[in-house]
This record gives sequence, structure tokens and C-alpha cells, in this order.
Amino acid sequence: MNIKLSAYINERIGEYAKIDKNRRADLEQISAYILNSDNKRPIHFIFICTHNSRRSHISQIWAQIAAFHYGLPDIQTFSGGTEATAFNPRAVRALRDTGMEIVPQDTSANPRYLLTFADDAPAILAFSKKYSDDVNPQADYCAVMTCTDADEACPVVIGADERISLPYIDPKRADDSDHESEEYAQRCRQIAREMLYAFSVVVG
Repeated sequence: MNIKLSAYINERIGEYAKIDKNRRADLEQISAYILNSDNKRPIHFIFICTHNSRRSHISQIWAQIAAFHYGLPDIQTFSGGTEATAFNPRAVRALRDTGMEIVPQDTSANPRYLLTFADDAPAILAFSKKYSDDVNPQADYCAVMTCTDADEACPVVIGADERISLPYIDPKRADDSDHESEEYAQRCRQIAREMLYAFSVVVG
């Protein structure tokens, strides 16, 4: 892991005090799912929002990095939407700014990106898809709902053995504004902080 990304992670860990009691309880549902999985390996999470363009991708990626950081190799994270669009380039830029290497693999309307965060960790293939896409687990996974629209639209997530509501404010609200970059950076910081906290609880 490069120096910039390591420093970013340490900064977010230093911000755990910013997470209030109620939000910690929500995040600890993720921790509990892992701790209660007994001998089931690997443990799968699918992070879901409506378009699989921003929040679900950022959450999936930070959850995978958090699992790696805390030495939890049996965790595999995925993302999807209730519909497919494209991984928004603003979200890609916000993640790249933390020190990750993100390389587009094609120039289609829904491009695939290969994301690398450490030399000794598998790269993440990121592109927009429905949560039921064949590249995602079809059963025995935890569905984490990262937006209220998807949460309301999917009262039942097919194949999930647990469903957690963990909504984030959509950074899309700042698109094409003077504070667009800061809005995406702020959401990235929040999600990184919270995913790192959730996985820190697992290791004590």
C-alpha cells in the first residue's frame, strides 16, 4: 500500500470519535454479521444503491480495503444497483485522490475499471451492474443498502440472508457546482471512516 493511501487510512481511523452512537450501532451490524458467520467462508457483502454509480461503489471498495487493513482475508465485497448505469467519474476521481490506482479497461458507456490498493491484495473490478448480476453472489450474503431509494424499493433482497440499512447522502447533489469536489471527498472520507470502524470492531 502506498504512502498516500496509508496516511489517508490512518487519518480516517483517527476520526472514529466523529461517529455518533446511533451510527455506530448501525455499523456494528456489519461487524456482527461477520462475527456470527461461524465457519462460513468466504463472507460476502453486496453494497446496493439505486444506480450503482457512487455510494455503493465507494462503500464496496472501502469495505474491501478495511478488511485487508484489519487482516480479514475471508471477506469479499461487491456492489450493485436496482438498475445499472455507470460508475460515475466523479466518484472514481474522489477514490483516486486517496492514493488508489484506478485504470479504465474500456471506453464504453459503462466502463470497467481495475482498482489496485496494495501489491499483495487482489485488484477490484468495478463497473455498474444490478445487484443480481452474475458476477455477484446469488445467495448467502449480507445486503447493505447505501441509499434510501434502494432501501425502500427493495424490502426483500433476493438471496440475502441479512439486510442492513446504511444510507449515505448522495454526493450527486453537488454535481456541476463549485463545491462538487469537496462533496465527493467528504462522502469518501465518511464512508472510509465508517467501513474502517465496522471492521475494527471485528478484531477488537
